[in-house]
Amino acid sequence: MKKSNKILSRRNFLGKVGTATAAFTIIPRHVMAGTGYLQPSDTINVAVIGCGSQGTSDARSLCPPDEAIVRPNRHGRTGILVGDPFYEEAVQRDALRGAPIAPELTPEEDVPSTRIEQSDPSAGPSGAPMGTRDQSAKLANIYALCDVDTEFAGPTFRAYPKAKVYTDWRELLEKEKSNIDAVVIATPDHNHALIAAAFMREKKHIYMQKPMAKTPYECRKLAELAQEYDVVTQQGNQGHATDNTRRCVEWIQSGVIGFVREVHVQGGGPPWPRGYIERPEGIKVPSHINYDLWTGPAPLKPYHPLCFHNQWRALWDYGTGYLGDWIGHHFDSIWWALNLDRPIRVHASSTRFSRDYYPEAEEIIYEFPARGYNPPVKIIWRDGGIKTPRPSEMEQGRRMPTTIFIGDKGILAAGKDNAPSFIPERLDFEGPEPWIPRTGNVFEQWIDCIKSGTKTTNDFSYSSKIIESGLLGNIANLMQNDNIILEYDGARGRFTNSEKANSLLHYEYRKGWTL
Repeated sequence: MKKSNKILSRRNFLGKVGTATAAFTIIPRHVMAGTGYLQPSDTINVAVIGCGSQGTSDARSLCPPDEAIVRPNRHGRTGILVGDPFYEEAVQRDALRGAPIAPELTPEEDVPSTRIEQSDPSAGPSGAPMGTRDQSAKLANIYALCDVDTEFAGPTFRAYPKAKVYTDWRELLEKEKSNIDAVVIATPDHNHALIAAAFMREKKHIYMQKPMAKTPYECRKLAELAQEYDVVTQQGNQGHATDNTRRCVEWIQSGVIGFVREVHVQGGGPPWPRGYIERPEGIKVPSHINYDLWTGPAPLKPYHPLCFHNQWRALWDYGTGYLGDWIGHHFDSIWWALNLDRPIRVHASSTRFSRDYYPEAEEIIYEFPARGYNPPVKIIWRDGGIKTPRPSEMEQGRRMPTTIFIGDKGILAAGKDNAPSFIPERLDFEGPEPWIPRTGNVFEQWIDCIKSGTKTTNDFSYSSKIIESGLLGNIANLMQNDNIILEYDGARGRFTNSEKANSLLHYEYRKGWTL
């Protein structure tokens, strides 16, 4: 009888809504004249900015290249060419860090001078199945490519011979704004916000590699601009589209472990040098690099290849550290499952770090208030080799998962690429019936939403809260010696107990750059 009453109540509600709106005809947004929305059959013209590395993968996910991408052999973490004077130094830095060297780049071996990039057409950029449709299908047209390093991005330029090539994103915007519909941004973190803001103001849809911005302030600003200019946005978190992530959310929200009061996240070790070290002395900028534009709003400091490709992530001036690199992945299912907004308190402990480099390891605690019937919850983040304490209920020999949810009725193991499972394991448990819609991968959903004029499930209104919250951890690291627990007002985007911490929510851009 209770079930029947609920059904009748829902029907009554829908009936009232239907009566109130019966006089209106619903017209798809793309049909409305002159609004910029596209017919489903239209081809989306996309520009890719930052296409030497991750941007190449993004371009391939949207449109298979016309030619094979043939690259010279480089050091896997720095992009330094084999045989370059700094190649051996890059290898030695890896050895000191204890990191493995990619087999094809091991100096003792006879490595080929070039390599051809090939990918499984049924897989996403990370190699894991990402969607429901053929990944080799053309989702969009790569209309333009842009990168400040013409040598590093050269193989991608050549693989898309029909695409227009630029080295300055500002020139691309000025000359092609009437020809492109959307842009993929895969530059270093410190350039994300400025590029996205400029293109959104021209009503271009945005696919932004994670993290969406370098500072909490930039996160909030980009979310505001996306809403103001009514563009379709997507943060580049491929795991958001996987069945594993959706199953994790469904299990938690079904109450299989009761109310969740703690979540532990165990990151890995950053694949770049960090800690109490100094920036290397600068050298002459190669002629194929526009270093001033690459530096963008950051302080202009001498160029060095060990602070450039990929390595920039470890430096305070350009990146967001290991935390910023991975929060978009690891925090996604937590925010989604627990309906989180922003923390009210955050504090941190880390190994030593310098004025140039992020710490080697850290533990950060985020505290969230109650949400409706859900109790307060803590998220504890660890990385750099610091592991989550092993639950006593966990089987001996079982590997610790990336994420564990601790609830009133049990513990759930999860992670961005792992199906949810209990601790201890319950092999007979099938889980609740799926209810979250399964979409294609993040690129498919982005293109589909551009054509239909709808929102993605990982747009800036959602992802900005995750990245803003996560980046508060970097500020907590900088505030350790003040010996306080930082208190945060998420509605205002301000700390309530430290003006010093508020000064770290953003930084002063280099002259000539504005958001």
